[in-house]
Amino acid sequence: MNTEKVIIYVDGASRGNPGPAAIAAIIHDEKGRPIVSLARRIGTTTNNEAEYRAIIAGLQKAVSLGVREVELKSDSELVVKQINGRYRVKAPALKPLYQQVKKLQGFLERLTISHISRRQNTKADRLANKALGLIVD
Repeated sequence: MNTEKVIIYVDGASRGNPGPAAIAAIIHDEKGRPIVSLARRIGTTTNNEAEYRAIIAGLQKAVSLGVREVELKSDSELVVKQINGRYRVKAPALKPLYQQVKKLQGFLERLTISHISRRQNTKADRLANKALGLIVD
């Protein structure tokens, strides 16, 4: 792939907190055209863990595609602020996930992560909920 920069929209969904959970990531090129999307169930987990796992899956895919720069968008304000260093990661279950994100960041020249509203993240949200079995086409 010859795209050096991508935009990734991610979402994690959990029904119950903890409960059955799924993740989704949609990778776009610089012009906003979808390149690849992924979604899958991840078992029983919390919503925040699902959000982290969606970010990890999106970053792993970007790294495997040879991407150098990622602009990541998530509707989880907590996770975005933790990754950006504005909040401490206190929950023991989130610490290894945070470390995994930081490790993946080391494979990139640049990672920016920003918080967006759920309204701006409807495609990733729909994909995660579809993987969870809550949406049937």
